[in-house]
Amino acid sequence: MAPNTVPANTETLLIGGTKKTPLLYKVLLILTMMTVIGGLLTGVMTYMNVGYSNTFFHDWSRALLAAFAIMPIGLLLMGLVTKFINHRLPNTKAYKRNLITGVLMACIMESMLAFSTAAKTIGFADQAAFLNGWLEGFLIALPVGLTLMVIMSMTIKPKIEAFLKS
Repeated sequence: MAPNTVPANTETLLIGGTKKTPLLYKVLLILTMMTVIGGLLTGVMTYMNVGYSNTFFHDWSRALLAAFAIMPIGLLLMGLVTKFINHRLPNTKAYKRNLITGVLMACIMESMLAFSTAAKTIGFADQAAFLNGWLEGFLIALPVGLTLMVIMSMTIKPKIEAFLKS
């Protein structure tokens, strides 16, 4: 093989001299993040709703599967909230905009995950129990969610955005 040539069977696509990250890696990154964050938050919420019992892991897995249906909406909302914050606060420093985005997204995602977890673990038969389960799950998991979202939006999100654009 001549010097400075790329083998024909290379897995890395070269476009304009830069490496393009395969779509599979991007999808796997998003799925991994959804599993870790969703698993942690739904685990806390499930524990608050049903406690630790023989059915805890079954209830948790059902809540996590329901969360997987909701999380793509959260990813879409994160893009919209980011765009909205950047539009409304264009002269604010990026880290402040990311912090605001993180807090808003934590509240939005926590409420959606608390709803789906309460729906799966408690159900809608007793509305008072459902609302109590939703509120407890939301309030107990909120500090965890806020911590995760602030860390994500301040440190990890810019790196993930760069990775996804590559």
